[in-house]
Amino acid sequence: MTWRAAYEKWMEDATLNPNLRAQLEAIADNEALLEDSFYKMLEFGTAGMRGELGPGTNRVNTYTIRKASEGLAQYIVSQGKEATKGVVIAYDSRHQSFEFAMEVAKTIGWHGIQTYVFESLRPTPELSFSVRYLQAQAGVVITASHNPSQYNGFKVYNEDGGQMPPGQAEALVNYVNKVEDELTISIANEGELKRKGLLRMLGDRVDRAYQAQLQTIMVNRDVIAEAAKSLNIVYTPLHGTGYQPVMEGMKNWGFKQVTVVKEQADPDPDFSSVKLPNPENYEAFTLAIEYGKKQQADILLATDPDADRVGVVFKNHAGDYVALTGNQIGALLLYYLLTQKQEKNELPKNGVVLKTIVTSEIGRAIADSFGMTTIDTLTGFKFIGEKIREFEQTGQHTYVFGYEESYGYLIGDFARDKDAVQTCLLMAEIAAYYKLQEKTLGEVLEDIFKTYGYYCEDIEDVTLKGISGTEQIQKILDHFRSESPREIAGLTVTMIEDYQSSERLHVKSGEKESISLPVSNVLKFYLADGSWFCVRPSGTEPKIKFYFGVKAASCRECDIRLTTLKDQVMTGVKSLIN
Repeated sequence: MTWRAAYEKWMEDATLNPNLRAQLEAIADNEALLEDSFYKMLEFGTAGMRGELGPGTNRVNTYTIRKASEGLAQYIVSQGKEATKGVVIAYDSRHQSFEFAMEVAKTIGWHGIQTYVFESLRPTPELSFSVRYLQAQAGVVITASHNPSQYNGFKVYNEDGGQMPPGQAEALVNYVNKVEDELTISIANEGELKRKGLLRMLGDRVDRAYQAQLQTIMVNRDVIAEAAKSLNIVYTPLHGTGYQPVMEGMKNWGFKQVTVVKEQADPDPDFSSVKLPNPENYEAFTLAIEYGKKQQADILLATDPDADRVGVVFKNHAGDYVALTGNQIGALLLYYLLTQKQEKNELPKNGVVLKTIVTSEIGRAIADSFGMTTIDTLTGFKFIGEKIREFEQTGQHTYVFGYEESYGYLIGDFARDKDAVQTCLLMAEIAAYYKLQEKTLGEVLEDIFKTYGYYCEDIEDVTLKGISGTEQIQKILDHFRSESPREIAGLTVTMIEDYQSSERLHVKSGEKESISLPVSNVLKFYLADGSWFCVRPSGTEPKIKFYFGVKAASCRECDIRLTTLKDQVMTGVKSLIN
């Protein structure tokens, strides 16, 4: 079906949602926008779907949410008796999140499947926990994570509380794609579902259970008790879901001096006080830094709208507020956990640290020094969650820590997705521990670098929207695949990993070996000095991403190597873009 035929089909439907019809009428003369809204069905990928809000098959709206929900319902029904376990549904503070959550419940409920819906917004990691706690068959969270305010999405979790691994995801995607007409999907009546007990609103029972589990990841209660009155923390939920669980956790852990950025405490779908609600960006800390200066705060914490990612800023001895990268936060968390476990004689003999292929190698160096195994996964926390479940079943390894460079961390595996609530609490404990030693987090990081070498990483992304953008992204990937560079910045390329062909090529010898990871359209290049860069398309936005990592003997040398590598690669990329 052409985009115009799809558009006309929507306009001719007498039952079309009036608000969506009005939006379509408002853009009737904008052919380019109409084409982008209807030229394809919003892709339902391995983790669900995410996109701009609005009318059309390529937008997030009532009908595309119903289509995703119908596919999920049919997938669950295909599981037989498992269908009776039900589906937990959560949502964040974005536009229409609650309405979409109820559309999910009514669509799934039509099939006689039990649903549990939180009565107010909750963070994604608590949804992950709740699936396990309620022994449900699946979970859905309505969120677009840290995307701009015009986005929303539909994220799916399996019975283990993790995002679906490739096998399950492929089966689910097939069911979603089989739903031919998003406009005619049947839904149940909300009141009737409640009367039948098929739709239950969740109160604070799950909250209490989640908070109880948060207590289990505390490492040094005595340290917190000693430093609680002097450690000064500023926290911002960036208008999202983190306020209640983080603040309750801080109270339960015993932290006394926690100030919330009041302008960003309440849920706001427009994220009106920030340009982008992404704690990876230093700009998101603007108000928190103002609070920090007034309070003389030691550490600033920010969580994204669905509270699965966290950013950290610390005050140095000069009184300046310095942001940590996602890799640096991970290094601090890992180093603290391992040193403390070693001191308490609690290091497991078969311990494993899980990280993604684009995450810093400093994690491997730290883990190696403590006798821990490090295993790489593809980008996406679902692969880390999958490994946790595998090792839980086989006993091959004991989970110690999992993380990714994009500010996502998991300490306690009672959740199976990255958990910013957990991370906020443990980072506060780490800040308390080192404050008692009169050390800033920057000084601790410097100690780590002196021990393991200086590691620097960065990421560049190129946004290419629409049909032509999709084609250009593939063109860039094809170029790197068919005309792989053999030298970058004066350094020889020693190894190339192609995760689409599942092959690792040792360039000098020509020897190839297989990569035992799921197939993915990703390339990674290793250079003679230990530097590397990786190319992959974003799974949630119209972007192609370039990751870079270097190691050197000093911070200055690290910066020089990183800048040179980025400049060389990105200059070549720009020449490929029309």
